Amino acid sequence: MCKVLQVSCGSYYRWKKQAITARQQLKITLKEQITLIYFATKQRYGSPRITLELQHLGYKVSRITVAKYMKELGLRSKLSKKFKVTTNSNHNYLVVENVLNREFPIKMPSKAWVSDITYIQTKEGFVYLTTIMDLYDRKIIDWSLSDGMSAEETTLGAWKMAVKNRDIDEGLIFHSDRGVQYASKKFVNFLDSYKKITRSMSRKGNCWDNAVAESFFKSLKTELIYGNKLISKEQKKLEIFEYIEIWYNRKRRHSALNYATIEEFNNQINYKNVA
Repeated sequence: MCKVLQVSCGSYYRWKKQAITARQQLKITLKEQITLIYFATKQRYGSPRITLELQHLGYKVSRITVAKYMKELGLRSKLSKKFKVTTNSNHNYLVVENVLNREFPIKMPSKAWVSDITYIQTKEGFVYLTTIMDLYDRKIIDWSLSDGMSAEETTLGAWKMAVKNRDIDEGLIFHSDRGVQYASKKFVNFLDSYKKITRSMSRKGNCWDNAVAESFFKSLKTELIYGNKLISKEQKKLEIFEYIEIWYNRKRRHSALNYATIEEFNNQINYKNVA
């Protein structure tokens, strides 16, 4: 081989014996860690969040470097698709004004909850996911998966469990779109019975008024649904449970929380309050 490449045997053996530099070893280690994080998060993280995970582990590395190494490794986060509205706003029920008014950063828990409904396809037909999120820490405080779109199957079920999982405070704003499930008399009467709640609805045709709730569905569909084969309703429910309860509410880093997990964010707040 040395003759073919016109390299002396001495040069070959010197090259073979030379040690890997610290810089080269760090690059190898970083690439290994990037690959581990990428697949541990089921290909959901791009370079910004992988950088934060590496920094959390003690590595001093920039997002640009991580993006470069990911490109060399051929790793890309899952790409999003255009979000489609599920709820039906063509009804004769009364709607309320937009009290929330896009004031999404909230400084206290149970001051503003947002809710929305989306459809998910399975090999046995569609199921409908209803979620309720507290804007304070972006936690999904409850969700329901149903075969139908009635208020009893969607909004009412999710609301009854949400108030069990998190106490409501005086003046809580409950924001949604204008869908019939949120405007129906049955759901409205149930909310009004609490006396503490101010209802809020997005303006007609304005998806940005409920952008945080819709952003969650976009993340869920990008990271869990798109590109995967159709499975049964029961299997899909297990997947959604894992995504919301194990991944999103506990492990995912949220840009709105300065890329902390929900648990880290609440621990930081509790520490400051004690201090």
